[in-house]
Amino acid sequence: MRRRDLLAGAASAGVLGLGAWTVSSNSLGGGYDPITLETIEAPGSEAGEVRMPERGTVNFLDFFGTWCGPCETQMPALVETHDRVEGVQFLSITNEPVGTTLPPEEVAEWWAAHDGAWTVAHDADHELTERHDVTRLPTAVVLDVENTVTWSHTGLVEADRLLEAIEDAQ
Repeated sequence: MRRRDLLAGAASAGVLGLGAWTVSSNSLGGGYDPITLETIEAPGSEAGEVRMPERGTVNFLDFFGTWCGPCETQMPALVETHDRVEGVQFLSITNEPVGTTLPPEEVAEWWAAHDGAWTVAHDADHELTERHDVTRLPTAVVLDVENTVTWSHTGLVEADRLLEAIEDAQ
């Protein structure tokens, strides 16, 4: 009976270890293959597709919702950050039901009203959202040239801190 308890304990530890590795590889550290997202026609954004993250460049991801008050408050810092960086794939992502209960035109109107001027995409399958364990908005993520997460933050953050996180990944 003791041997069975020992084997059960070892198996449990292995499952827990694998779970911890999975969480850590999807959050800070651990690069991954790009995901294709549909982009929305809006200021600075053409309708089509984008692969995120783009290997070989620093990537900045902003997860937002048009219904999210803090996301609206965050936009000026994002605009300032976008205007001050070069050579960074800058992308804002919503996982709202765009195309079903939320027309893409409404996202574009929200985007224009808040001075968005970079690519905005729709994570219809929540694949990128889940990959980064996004459960609250706004959430910002920075990935280095190897697609490894180097910084992540949920909630409001100032432009200087966003710039610092991007510079640290370069």
